[in-house]
Amino acid sequence: MLLVLSEDHKEHLSFLPKVDAAVVGEFGRIALEFLRRGSSPKIYEGAARKLCVPVEMVQHGVEGLMYLMTESSKHMISEVDFLDSVLVLGFGEELNQTLLQLYLQHHSQIRSILSQLPSSQPAYHNLEWRLDVQLASRPIRQQVVPTVTLRLLLTGGADPSSRVLQTEPSSRVLQTEPSSRVLQTDLSRRVLQTDPSTLLHLISTLEAALAAIKTNHARRIFRNIK
Repeated sequence: MLLVLSEDHKEHLSFLPKVDAAVVGEFGRIALEFLRRGSSPKIYEGAARKLCVPVEMVQHGVEGLMYLMTESSKHMISEVDFLDSVLVLGFGEELNQTLLQLYLQHHSQIRSILSQLPSSQPAYHNLEWRLDVQLASRPIRQQVVPTVTLRLLLTGGADPSSRVLQTEPSSRVLQTEPSSRVLQTDLSRRVLQTDPSTLLHLISTLEAALAAIKTNHARRIFRNIK
């Protein structure tokens, strides 16, 4: 996938071609340190004095670089997608390669840091499933009605007592309740029930969407989104 950069983000990163590659690398180190411990105005002021530029320009450059690295690491984009994403910035080949090396060197560490930060969104933890088949009922003695029951375990961000509304007739959310380990690991669970044909259709649709986003046509669209 390609990153979609806002005009403000592009403006913040426009400072990078004005400095040497070594300074860009130092900005990457500072951005990583800020991600760990938070920003420090003194470091901005010191860098601004050395470069003879306003403090705000240095701050925006570091923050823009930090956003570029964190979003790329969060989505685990490939080398080709990263270079295509920064292509809209109009940087030279040398600077693009410098940014790519920063990303490749630090993306694992950035993902580790991001995983430790508190998040308001629930995250996937585990999925359990069971296949039930009804072979007969009181009005119909012989029948085959398969049902797939899924239990999705989530960490953080989810309210264990909340309930999810039914969205599809053939795919029902039965309940949302705390896991037995919720007090220890902050887990919540959602139990869903659907039929195999709907589940297969959902899988094929998601796989088609993932394949479509990797096409050259999708790349051109993302590259021209403002």
